[in-house]
Amino acid sequence: MGAMNELINAAVVDRLRALLDSSVRGHSGIPLTLLSGSTSPIRWTALEAAAAGVDGLSLRERSDLVSGALVVDLPGDYATVAAVFRGALASPEFTGWMMWPVTETVATLALGSDDPADFEDGLTLLSELTPRLTSEFAIRRFLRADLDRALAVIRPWTEHPNEHVRRLASEGTRAFLPWAVRVPALLAAPTSTTPILDALRGDDSDYVRRSVANHLNDLGRQSPDVATALAARWMHQSDTHTEWVVRHGLRVLIKKADPRALELLGFAVVTVAVGDVMLDAPVVELPGELTFTVEVKNTGTEAARLAIDYVVHYVKSNGTTAGKVFKLTTATVLAGESIALRKKHAFRPMTTRVHYPGMHALELQVNGQRYSRVEFELAGF
Repeated sequence: MGAMNELINAAVVDRLRALLDSSVRGHSGIPLTLLSGSTSPIRWTALEAAAAGVDGLSLRERSDLVSGALVVDLPGDYATVAAVFRGALASPEFTGWMMWPVTETVATLALGSDDPADFEDGLTLLSELTPRLTSEFAIRRFLRADLDRALAVIRPWTEHPNEHVRRLASEGTRAFLPWAVRVPALLAAPTSTTPILDALRGDDSDYVRRSVANHLNDLGRQSPDVATALAARWMHQSDTHTEWVVRHGLRVLIKKADPRALELLGFAVVTVAVGDVMLDAPVVELPGELTFTVEVKNTGTEAARLAIDYVVHYVKSNGTTAGKVFKLTTATVLAGESIALRKKHAFRPMTTRVHYPGMHALELQVNGQRYSRVEFELAGF
């Protein structure tokens, strides 16, 4: 994470200060008289201190520090700050990771304003900023403040000519957007964003369609009934891109062996014979890899479309195990024929998973059914 944290470093903050100062001084049409009636330039004391203080912080902490400094240094009224930011957009250098604290500042001031119109304008400004760096994190605060009001502004973005704005409509309203704050009202109303997905699932941009698929995947975690019903409707109104969006968007439900998702993607109940899972070694030293091979035979009378995954049952801190499904392959296997599979699975220290020693297990999953469980030991701690 060290290199990622450096995306907002002292040099980036200094460049942000210079760009905003240029906007304030009127180079982009922002007269100094807007600044609370003052003709004195902003001193940027807090922003300079933030530039000197970012070292050692996480990326999120750096963004929060810089945004807090902007709130201190800039005038307190949203309208003036919005004018400063819009003026800075005249420069192509007003871009990249410096935009994250800028978008958070927009949210802070617009949501704290006494003028009701600033709520809508704050969201509009985020749509103007998002082509420079996604505003998906900042709009979450608007969604938390008033979901219906925010969605009324966001939904028309699905027809925006800029693909970044259209993607923002889908990505920013995901239930489980990575790095972002949760929006309880979104979790409580899983159908609230389906009009956005309906509008964008056939978008010309792969960038947008991928967001729609990820949003559908989140919806599957949140409400499988809503996700599969939506996907089924799309499959009945299929266009060039629908199958990919549905396949990618139902991946979590496929791993969870949801029968509706499996049926939608053509993975019916099948008759197969799964051989023993053969391990290259019964003990894996951490860090290391487990290599396994297995053969799957279609014992039915017709060709079978197979979604083949594997499940690793990890040992937990309390000594019990919990399974996690990993994608292996999809294949169509003719009646009486077999497919031989070989896979390496890595065991390494990760920030997202703590490994514990002990007897783990692995088994195959074919069209939602599990076969051929085998145990192995994870050691080397």
